[in-house]
Amino acid sequence: MIEGAMRATLRWVLWDVKDTLLKVRASVGEQYCKEAERVGLNISPVEVEAAFRQAYRHHSSRYPNYGVSQGLDGRSWWVAVVRDTFSQCTVQDPALLNAMAHNLYQNFCKAENWEVFPDSKKTLETCSSLGLELGVVSNFDSRLEEILHVCGLRSHFKFLITSEEAGIAKPNPAIFKQALQKCGVLAANVAHVGDHYVNDYLASKSVGIHGLLLDRCNQHNTASVPAEHRLRSLEELPSLLQQQML
Repeated sequence: MIEGAMRATLRWVLWDVKDTLLKVRASVGEQYCKEAERVGLNISPVEVEAAFRQAYRHHSSRYPNYGVSQGLDGRSWWVAVVRDTFSQCTVQDPALLNAMAHNLYQNFCKAENWEVFPDSKKTLETCSSLGLELGVVSNFDSRLEEILHVCGLRSHFKFLITSEEAGIAKPNPAIFKQALQKCGVLAANVAHVGDHYVNDYLASKSVGIHGLLLDRCNQHNTASVPAEHRLRSLEELPSLLQQQML
């Protein structure tokens, strides 16, 4: 059972996306270097990866959730991250930095840059066939809808909530409260599936949603996550959900 004492019938399943249903196909360093090579630059993927991690940490700390509350948006936030990344790799030409940043922002909307996990589509289809409604709650920018579309997943969901568009990010429980309003049911009628212990599992549980942690790499085999709340694969999900639909 999702919750031993819970008897409310499940109606909705909410989903995280990145690293739950799909993942970036190649490392950021590799993808950024491919763009650099396209404009005639030769930079080490290891150097770019390290620079990206530093730039990402800096901008995430200074401008959380794409800087939405500070007047930025996802595009301008990512352009700044890319510019900062390549600047650390001694690229100084402003026009070149801008061109690469805008190209990379658009490139990540292409299906070739994403890998849908083998168990994703079948599990979404099975959930729908059980009569469950599906929605998305994701810490992502406004490109998510296009990404899900080109990856063949968008049609499974009744609604998408991204942190950029909501103006708040997981683990803030307010983003899940927005989702509950869209679902139009009580939290007890909703489950959420995601790969992040704090952002997905604990945050959804904090508003009464039934949190399920996808743990593909067996990193949370501890008492902090009961075995009945932990999935090693999405293939395990339908049978678990069916127990709550009886």
